[in-house]
Amino acid sequence: MPVGAKIFDICFTVFVYLVAAAIIVGAVLFSFSTRPDKSLFGYRYYNVLTGSMSPVYNVGDMIFVKVSDKGSDINVGDVITFNPSLDSDAYLTHRVTEKIENYEGTGKTCFRTKGDANDSGDSFLIEEDRVVGKVTFGVPALGSIVTFVKVRWYLIVPVIIMILVFFKLLKKYFLMGAEDDDEDDQGDKDDKSEKSESTETEPKEDGGAVVEDKAPDSAEPVTDSGEEQPKDDKAEESTKAAPAENSEA
Repeated sequence: MPVGAKIFDICFTVFVYLVAAAIIVGAVLFSFSTRPDKSLFGYRYYNVLTGSMSPVYNVGDMIFVKVSDKGSDINVGDVITFNPSLDSDAYLTHRVTEKIENYEGTGKTCFRTKGDANDSGDSFLIEEDRVVGKVTFGVPALGSIVTFVKVRWYLIVPVIIMILVFFKLLKKYFLMGAEDDDEDDQGDKDDKSEKSESTETEPKEDGGAVVEDKAPDSAEPVTDSGEEQPKDDKAEESTKAAPAENSEA
C-alpha cells in the first residue's frame, strides 16, 4: 500500500473514533443529565441560545466556562456566565463592563455586564456568588449538533453510517489513483527498455551506407606492426635479366 494511502487510512480511523466519542459523550452528558451545573475537568459548557454576544459567540455555538468561585479572578473585559436570579435555572453570558469591590461595605465583589450586541447594559448587578466562571473558548455550531443529538438521537446511527461510507469511497478513490500512477510508471519503464533493446540490435551506419568489413584483394600484406613488407629487389632483377627462350630451326 502506498505511503499516502497508509497516512489517509490512519487519519480516517482517528477521525471516526473521535467523532464517535464526541457524539457519545455529548449525548450522555446532555441527554441524561438534568443538572444545569454539569462540568468536566473543571469546565462547564453551555449552548448559546440568543445572539446577545454576537459576533463573538453566535446562536448554536457552545461555550466552555472555567468554573471559578473567586471574584478576584475576573476583570473588566472578561466574558462571564452567571445566574441572574437565584430563583431561576437560566444562565446568561455577558461581558464585564465594571468591577465593584467591597460593594456598599459588604465585602463582596459585584459586576456590571453587557451583551456585545445589546445597546445598553444589564439593569442589575451580579454578585460574585452568582458567577459560574469565565468563558475560556467557544466552538462554533457545536451546540446545535449536541441539541440535534439530544432531540433526534435515533438519527445518529444512519448519520454515522453515511460518514463511514463517504470516507470508504474517498479512500477507494485515492487508492485507485495511486494504482494508476504505478501502472503509468511501469509502462514508461517498459517503453524505455524496448527502445534500449532496439538500439543495441541495429547495424552501424556510416554516412547512410552500411560499412562492409572486408579488405580488398589488391591490398599489400601487412605485418603485425601494421607496416608494409619490403619487396625482394634481387628476385625482381633476376626476372628482368633472364632472356626469353626462342626455338630456332
